Amino acid sequence: MSEQNKFWKSSRRIYRFLIVVCVLALVSGIVIFYLNHDDIDSDENGEKQYTTFSDDDPNRIENGIHVRTGLTDAPGLQETVANCTSCHSAKLVMQNRMSAERWHATIRWMQETQNLWPLGANEAIIVNYLTTNYPPKNKGRRETLVGVDWYELK
Repeated sequence: MSEQNKFWKSSRRIYRFLIVVCVLALVSGIVIFYLNHDDIDSDENGEKQYTTFSDDDPNRIENGIHVRTGLTDAPGLQETVANCTSCHSAKLVMQNRMSAERWHATIRWMQETQNLWPLGANEAIIVNYLTTNYPPKNKGRRETLVGVDWYELK
């Protein structure tokens, strides 16, 4: 038998061995999972635990905050939620504190480049809501540090 034939024969044996090992590992994993599956849903007394879902309204307001989005409850909230949070997070809306002019410019940009639909009469309601509840802040990146004992580097 030639050297090449010996090589291919030993390669096939190794290949078959690896397939058998992988199949055994897979079967063992499945068996172990199903044997221990009941433990996942049971408490320490062996009683079944069930996940419960509340029937709370996803648009409920608690302490003046729209729970699902974190936006402030005020006139124009529902229009803002319906038109803004269908594409991006409400956190993005809250962090971009802009004037009415900047909001209008941003809306135009989103309509031209991001396929935002025409807002019609809702645009004025949304911009009024945003400028009233999330106005621009006139401060720098951070507050001035106070009460710090500075030392000179040498």
